Amino acid sequence: MAQQRETLTFEVDGHTIAGITAGPAAATGRPLIAALHGGTYTARYFDVAGSPQGSFLDVAAAHGYPVVALDRPGYGGSTPLEPAGNTFERHADLLSRAVGQAAERLAAEQVFLVGHSIGGMIALMIAADGPAFPLIGVSATGMGAVIPPGGAAEALGSLPLDATVDLPYDQRDQVMFGPASTYRPEALHQAHASYAPVPVRELAQAPLWPKEHLPTVAPRVRVPVHNALAEFDALWDSSPHNVALFAGMFTAAPFVEAGVARATGHCIDHHRLAHALHLRQLAFAEECAAWASDGDRHA
Repeated sequence: MAQQRETLTFEVDGHTIAGITAGPAAATGRPLIAALHGGTYTARYFDVAGSPQGSFLDVAAAHGYPVVALDRPGYGGSTPLEPAGNTFERHADLLSRAVGQAAERLAAEQVFLVGHSIGGMIALMIAADGPAFPLIGVSATGMGAVIPPGGAAEALGSLPLDATVDLPYDQRDQVMFGPASTYRPEALHQAHASYAPVPVRELAQAPLWPKEHLPTVAPRVRVPVHNALAEFDALWDSSPHNVALFAGMFTAAPFVEAGVARATGHCIDHHRLAHALHLRQLAFAEECAAWASDGDRHA
């Protein structure tokens, strides 16, 4: 049985990083999964039950994985950053050290990173920088290689730069969800409880990330990479060509798995087929754990 949710806090450079945890009642020896949410959400993003099988936290814990979902700086219980210092590089630095503290506190011998959207970008930046904790792999969803010009992502990034905006539910829903048949009404309701105000600087940085950061980040990632883009993603181009383009950039990764999450919108985890994604992520984490344990193969 999974434990009830618990709240943890970590102190990094005078900043508080908050998180919620879930996991089995007893240690299983499986890797710690550290999850990073995207823009306009808190860590509660990973506790929305898109499918009847439950949220990502539910599914991971039920399969024996301890999980910590962190509030990125400025969200939930985490300290906000000054607008000029609110960069993805700073997020990566603070969150990497918070994950390291979580691994130590929870006695984790291996860590698997999961990031959605902006959280996926930051997870890849952490991996590229060679974190101090024992990272075995990354799953980055809701982000890829190409953002269509003139689309929703650029529109969101055109708001006043130093503002923090709380977008109306209906505006977010249009971007985050696919067609009505792809999600359950109760998941939509739960997702609203995980929404949060967003610093516009994040929204302005996100459309630039594929061109300004991905080409230098990807070749420096030396752990396995999983990637999934939604079939009905309103922010990214999830065509087969661009999915393959993304995968091909990780030239130092021992193996890469990239694909399209069918019948889902941008927030894949909140759709009816979320369970399919979660099972793929956990299977990939198992492969990463086996790869990491085979010292001769990647020494």
